[in-house]
Amino acid sequence: MPGNNLSRDEAAERARLIGPVPGTGALGVHGNNSQPVPALQTQVLLDLTAGAAKPGHFVSTSTIRFSCTEPGASTFVDLVADEIRSITLNGVAIEPATNRDADHIRLKHLQADNELEIVAECRYMHTGEGLHRFTDPVDGRVYLYTQFETADAHRVYACFDQPDLKTTFELDVIAPADWQVVSVTAPDVAPPHLEESPDTAASAHWHFPLTPPLSTYVTSVIAGPYHVVRDVHVGRVGEIPLGVFCRKSLAPYLDADDIFLITKQGFSFFEDLFQRPYPFGKYDQLFVPEFNAGAMENAGSVTFLEDYVFRSRVTDTAYESRAGTILHEMAHMWFGDLVTMRWWDDLWLNESFATYMANLATVDATRWPDAWTTFANEEKTWACRQDQLSTTHPIAADIVDIEAVETNFDGITYAKGAAVLKQLVAWVGHDAFFNGLRGYFDAHAWGNSTLHDLLRSLELASGRDLSAWSKEWLESAGINTLRPEVETDAEGLITSFAVLQEAPAEHPTLRSHRLAVGCYERTTEGLVRTQRIELDVVGARTEVPQLVGTRQPDLVLVNDDDLAYAKIRLDERSLLTVTEAIGELTASLPRALCWAAAWDMTRDAEMAARDYLRLVIHLLDTETDIGVLQSILRQARLAVERWADPGFRETGLDALAAACHAHLRHAEPGSDYQLALVRALAACANSAAYVDVIASLLAGDTVFPGLALDTDLRWSLLSTLAAHGRVGPAEIDAELAHDNTAAGRRHAAAVRAALPDPAAKDLAWAAVMLNDDTHNAELSAIINGFQQPNQVGLLAGYAQRYFDELAGIWADRTGDTARTIAEGMFPFQLIEQSTVDLVDGYLEASKPPSGLRRILLEHRDALARALRARARDTAAASAS
Repeated sequence: MPGNNLSRDEAAERARLIGPVPGTGALGVHGNNSQPVPALQTQVLLDLTAGAAKPGHFVSTSTIRFSCTEPGASTFVDLVADEIRSITLNGVAIEPATNRDADHIRLKHLQADNELEIVAECRYMHTGEGLHRFTDPVDGRVYLYTQFETADAHRVYACFDQPDLKTTFELDVIAPADWQVVSVTAPDVAPPHLEESPDTAASAHWHFPLTPPLSTYVTSVIAGPYHVVRDVHVGRVGEIPLGVFCRKSLAPYLDADDIFLITKQGFSFFEDLFQRPYPFGKYDQLFVPEFNAGAMENAGSVTFLEDYVFRSRVTDTAYESRAGTILHEMAHMWFGDLVTMRWWDDLWLNESFATYMANLATVDATRWPDAWTTFANEEKTWACRQDQLSTTHPIAADIVDIEAVETNFDGITYAKGAAVLKQLVAWVGHDAFFNGLRGYFDAHAWGNSTLHDLLRSLELASGRDLSAWSKEWLESAGINTLRPEVETDAEGLITSFAVLQEAPAEHPTLRSHRLAVGCYERTTEGLVRTQRIELDVVGARTEVPQLVGTRQPDLVLVNDDDLAYAKIRLDERSLLTVTEAIGELTASLPRALCWAAAWDMTRDAEMAARDYLRLVIHLLDTETDIGVLQSILRQARLAVERWADPGFRETGLDALAAACHAHLRHAEPGSDYQLALVRALAACANSAAYVDVIASLLAGDTVFPGLALDTDLRWSLLSTLAAHGRVGPAEIDAELAHDNTAAGRRHAAAVRAALPDPAAKDLAWAAVMLNDDTHNAELSAIINGFQQPNQVGLLAGYAQRYFDELAGIWADRTGDTARTIAEGMFPFQLIEQSTVDLVDGYLEASKPPSGLRRILLEHRDALARALRARARDTAAASAS
């Protein structure tokens, strides 16, 4: 990580000096712009054959044309390279050795117009950053792809790697002739045909013509013998060629038809809503191996985690999640790629907008009309958790450098921002919001913008002053709690109803919330909403006079329809209704809001973990939304493992396993409900009796009709058995022999790390902490296997070692890898004050960098929260 950073001040100064080539530019695809857009010009030649002198390297030749506002000034260009063969600036050779400082190459005596050429040998990565190289164990084929966000384009080619120095991008690639090569534009030079069998001795040339102006982080190159399926969507102004790619060995599992369906639905929705055609011509979606994230919005060539190609049966929630990811990345084509933030302070604009738009499109254009339930259940829960940490930050964060932004891909940037945008739409009105958005696209297409630019467009369209809203919601941190205050007379009629608002002492802002209060009554047709009142909640107390004189309802939701971003609490009567009859709510969204309230009360130590467990078990068969069901099963297990009195752990897990097992016997064969229950049973099986059930199921002695014991489920069951010492290396090797794929190898690595054996733990520790050749995906798998909640005693010996080795990890590994290790190998299973003390001692003695400090503080917060919750659960047990 040292040297590979860029500060906001450095970027601003470079942007002040560096400018576009005068009189040149590139038209937007489909002729969106009547005049060329000025930009820098970048040409890149990548030789992906044996052209590099060092194994594991490729040759990169970059030519950049740019202007300078102060001739004679100096600046720098970014490049990570093991060897720089030559640097030429305006025809004059520059000595690499004396003009290089880490990943910066100094450029002196700039002219008004400049041409820079750099030839270098760059390294293939195995960390998911830069140009990642992967060899498929099934057939030995090699696959490459780039991942450049936040600032890793300069691992592949020399560039000014910051979002506001947009450049046209022209690419030439030399690669094996049997490969596919993909970039932003469609190639105008390519091999006449692809060979069916690999012939790496033969190479070929691809040329990708000039792009419109782009930020470097959304340029791309993906290369290898990918399997591809093609289709066409007829858009607003013509055909959009579509491609879906995956590794050849995954081709039998690729459901391209469904991916194309979601893609076409998304294009129709977005082009109509934005009233602006898709800006990049063709649209390729590539499912790539060992990807570090869910997906990446490369212009015209979106990359996805290949886990979205489902090898085994999954529930409908997984398909909905994939659809949401497809639509999230598609929304970025307009908001992020066409119009791009000036600096990473406004990263939230990119991610929050895409998250909001993806949910809107999922509801309005696809087969998941209840996607806002998923949003409330998943994203908002993530945001709420993040916003209660000591490291929480405003949505519009102060990002001083690249290292700071890389820790801000979090629940605030994605989920809280999207929830706040949802509320903003409700406040200014749907039509005004999207009219403002269209004006924003018109004003800033192919350029860069700031939060102020967006708010100005929305103000012009809506007539509202958004400065106070921005200050409350975007520029202050923390989450408010809303609770109803209900007073009644002897007949049960409401004499006073108010919504009370609270704020944590550390972030005392009381905000304006546009929300709906929903009143529900128990009837023979279920819990039915009888009244809905939409209002603005402002300050500490907001009266709701419309409810005075009405009978107190059985259930009051103070954020019905989930318009606002806040924690909600239930009054005493409503909580009783929820604990008895949450399943009587016929709509999934209010059920999800009730479950979220109960879960949040548990996290805040207002409800004992054992009471949340009882609630889940009692109402398990009433939840019909599969995504909500999977969440509450997972949360019930976590409540027992982390927040219950340790003495209740075995009893609680046994109770949850018994409930899953009982419902599993009666589940519809082959249903999502059945699959969710068996996975939950595997996760919570702890006593010998239920581990025996898992062993019998894996052996085929126990059979549930309709349940496919497919590859991924077998690995899940085997992992449970390994964590409890029921299997060993021989059984793991036997399972791997049946699934010797990339995914199978990752599963095997995780299961080996799960073994309750000191030697297995030491091997896992070494693979993560000592071996920097471990690929990123295997690294994450080993970490997940290593951390087993039933092995606290075994893991305790690694707590001090973690802190002893942490500084070296942070200093020597790449950014993504260092964060993965620091987060994953923290001794979070040791929920003890002594672990908190270890964190405090390390922070005081070592003064770690800000990114590492944040990770440690967030783990400390989680430990402190768990200790408070355990104390609450212990008190509940004593009182019963």
